[in-house]
Parts: sequence; C-alpha cells; structure tokens
Amino acid sequence: MSNYSQQIAYTEAVQLLRQLIAVPSFSKEEHGTAMVLQQFLQSHGIVPNRLMNNVWATNKYYDATKPTLLLNSHHDTVKPNNAYTNNPFTPIEVDGKLFGLGSNDAGGSLVSLLATFLFFYDKPNLKYNLVFAASAEEEISGTNGIAALLPELGAIDAAIVGEPTLMQMAISEKGLIVLDCETNGIAGHAARDEGENAIYKSLQDITWFQNYQFPRVSDTLGPVKMSLTMINAGTQHNVVPTSCKFTVDVRVNDCYTNEEIVEEVKKHVNCNVAPRSMRLRSTTIDINHPLVKSGIELGKEKFGSSTLSDKALMDFPALKMGPGDSARSHTADEFIYLLEIEEGIDIYIKMLTQIL
Repeated sequence: MSNYSQQIAYTEAVQLLRQLIAVPSFSKEEHGTAMVLQQFLQSHGIVPNRLMNNVWATNKYYDATKPTLLLNSHHDTVKPNNAYTNNPFTPIEVDGKLFGLGSNDAGGSLVSLLATFLFFYDKPNLKYNLVFAASAEEEISGTNGIAALLPELGAIDAAIVGEPTLMQMAISEKGLIVLDCETNGIAGHAARDEGENAIYKSLQDITWFQNYQFPRVSDTLGPVKMSLTMINAGTQHNVVPTSCKFTVDVRVNDCYTNEEIVEEVKKHVNCNVAPRSMRLRSTTIDINHPLVKSGIELGKEKFGSSTLSDKALMDFPALKMGPGDSARSHTADEFIYLLEIEEGIDIYIKMLTQIL
C-alpha cells in the first residue's frame, strides 16, 4: 500500500465506479454495492466493517488519542427516470464521459474519497485518524444510513462529505422541514349557502406562505425559502369540503434552527401545522477550519448549497465537496467526466496533505 500512487488510485477508482454502476443500488436496496465495496477493501488487505448497507474502514495506524476525520459519501441512487436513452446500469465511456446511474451522484465522489483514503491508509504519524464510510439511504434521508452509522464510528472531529460540487467548497447547506398543514371547515351542499369551505379558509394561510419573508438572511445561503408543493381537498363536486390539506417545503438557512422556523410559522397561520421531521438541519463550517483554509490555499471557492445531503445529520464540522456537477444529478443519462475524478483525487490528496 505504501506504493499506492495517484495514478493507481485513479485507475482503480474508475474501475470500481464501473462496478458500482452495474449493480442496482436504490435506497434501502444497496446490499449489492455494499458487497462490492467490502470486496474492494478486502482486496487491499483492509478489513471492512458493515452495518446494514453501510460500509466503513479505518486507517492502519488508527489511534484513539488523535482527532478523527471522516471521509463520507453515499452509494445509494434514485430510480432512473423514463427519459434515459442508455441502460442506466451499463457503464458507457464516450468522449471522456462515464455514463451510468449514480456516476455523478455520488459515485464519482465516493470512489475519489476511497482512493484518497487508500493513499493515506498505511502512512504512519498522521495528525488525524481517517475513517472512510460509504453510507446508504442518503437519497431518502433514511434512518438506516449515516444516522445509524455515526454512533458506531466513535468521536468524529470533522468530515468531508462527497457530493458533486465541481470540487468547490460548500461550507454551508440549507436544512429541510416538510410541513403538513390542514384547514378544517364544515360540510354543506354546494347548491345552497351552507357549511364552511375549508379551501376558502386555507387561502389566507397559503398566501402567507407564498409571501412571507423571514428577516434573517444568510451570507452564504440567502433567505429561508418556503414552497407549497402539494394540496388535497374535497370528496365530490357538490359537497363543501370539510378539510383542505397542503404541504409546504421549507429550506432553512443557517440563521435559524428548525424549531424557530416552526414556531414562527405557527404564530402567523390558522391551519394545523405538523412538521414531518426536525432532524434535517442547516449546517455550516467555519471558514477558519483547517479543511476550509486548505481548500482556499488551493484556489477553491466557497459557497452555500441549497441541496440537502447527509451533512444535515452531522453535529460536527463538515465540508461538502466532490467531483461532478449537482446540475447533472437525477437527470437522464447521468454522467461524470473521467477528468473530474482524476482532478478530484488530486485535490483531496493535496488538501489532506496540508492538514495530516
């Protein structure tokens, strides 16, 4: 392993990504890719650990007295959409692009972080322990993914979360609250002036969600954003509806806790408001953190990300950064440039060399 060069790292990373693409790994069904990752680690003389479909390993000279840096990305994918023209499970290379489901989100990041882990695996006297973790259920923010795995890893002091960011640094990320709202009325016949129409009653609250601006605006994430995304009311055309249910997607910036957002909403609306979960929080890492400073020295830009990742479930400083482009995620004929993987490995290694 001591002769594990960046060129070997890149070659093996691309080969591994091809294997991962070829094995379906929808959220909660990642057992096949978990096995591929286990076998890959074993082929390098590393004993992997597995919890459900999460796979992880530690560096050779792990020392519990040292701080620990987590290298994490996910190996689950969304389901392919109907617009695919390629077989989503057949890795195809054309003009420097590797096509396949999960190639960009987040296979490129996953194999690049794993290659980086292997590069440092048997180096003695590192300042940090390294933990590589390939997690499951990221695409659905599931409870059997990184949330289940973190208690098994011990104390983590910082993390790089691999997601496609064009290798720029997402130092902050918006959180998510999904609000299920319901306005109640009184049934009546639509032909007569009867009842209390729940749809009409809900319009005032819906308008508030559309127009309200939370006063605190983040330097990196901008304002809190609320979007009404679903609505359901009525049973038949001639009955005044007794209930109007609607769903609001709230993207929370790092100026608010999820609890503050829900409290503020309840102050202004008359409908019943029930958050589905409060666990997906906005996160940020200090610009003076060694990981961020290392990236800045390499010319990497920092930004705030509006898309959610497993970073939301981490209560320690985490930097989201990886090869690929978020704009390609969940698209038909998903791909990643092979050059992006090569550059990703190079930048990860240079960043960690500065702090390890």
